[in-house]
Amino acid sequence: MDQSISEPIYYDNASTTKVDERVLQEMLPFFSQFYGNASSSHKYGEIASKAIAKSRAQVATLLKCFEDELIFTSGATESINLALKGYVEANSHRGNHIITVQTEHKAVLNTCEYLENKGVEVTYLDVDENGLISLNELNSAIKETTLLVSIMFVNNETGVIQPISEIGKITKRREVAFFCDATQAVGKIEIDFHLSGIDMLCFSGHKIKGPKGVGVLVKREHIEVTPLIHGGGQEKGLRGGTYNTPLIVGLGKACELLKAEFSLNREAAISKKRDLERYFEATKIGKVNFKSVATTPYILSITLNNYEADEFLMLKSKEFLASTGSACSSRYINSSHVLAAQKIPDIKKVIRISID
Repeated sequence: MDQSISEPIYYDNASTTKVDERVLQEMLPFFSQFYGNASSSHKYGEIASKAIAKSRAQVATLLKCFEDELIFTSGATESINLALKGYVEANSHRGNHIITVQTEHKAVLNTCEYLENKGVEVTYLDVDENGLISLNELNSAIKETTLLVSIMFVNNETGVIQPISEIGKITKRREVAFFCDATQAVGKIEIDFHLSGIDMLCFSGHKIKGPKGVGVLVKREHIEVTPLIHGGGQEKGLRGGTYNTPLIVGLGKACELLKAEFSLNREAAISKKRDLERYFEATKIGKVNFKSVATTPYILSITLNNYEADEFLMLKSKEFLASTGSACSSRYINSSHVLAAQKIPDIKKVIRISID
């Protein structure tokens, strides 16, 4: 391979991130040296069990929650399924209505569709041109049979931040549970789980420079969910199966690093985003979207002036790698549900740049 050829800059971190070298080094011994089952009573099992306990503490410190409120899963998608299906099933005696938003991740929308097929009533809130819900509409949508509200923290395609604390106040006042997909927020926005008004929260390790295949559902103690996976009683019986110790260790280390380097990372992202905005606008290649509302500094949405997104990204592929939207649906950009719900013109011309 010709080492003189420089690699393109990777700007698709909202899809997945490179594992931090320090995270990798923390994980490696648990593949081949300390490979015991964390549920075993011997020395190797105890080492693995202590490593998982350390990771639980690292995640809890980042999110300002209690360690026993964490359920380790395979990622945000499983966590979403456990939160929505599990809560509805455990609380079906109280009602059969949930509320979500048209611009949620497909993991939420497809789970809601499944629940609708099981007889659950689902209300899908509209958003304005900036992707924000109306708090009045949310309040009006809640009724006696409402069990749960599911609204994401940061949109994965646009970077727009929903008014989470205000949503939490409404759900608390109306005595319904609040689930939040915080996959694009954890480590990028300061989160205090107990002050947020959120009852359940999820994220994935691979979005925060940790490994793929591991994630978390944070659940307040009084929130009851029915498990999706039954097994040996791991995670208080809420998620059976042998602990994937190396991945959990990696997740914990990634959270520790995010906590320690939060301000430094955020300042760097703000600077990069500002430079990118200037580049696209000064060259008149594209227009920056959502400048009038709060967005994460890690995601930048651009509407191109003279190119369709796929064409532009192919043209620039030797310089940088970005995407046309969510990695789960980027091949179907013509029907991006997020951009369509916001009535964004020229959907085919929108690209997403996501910074590490």
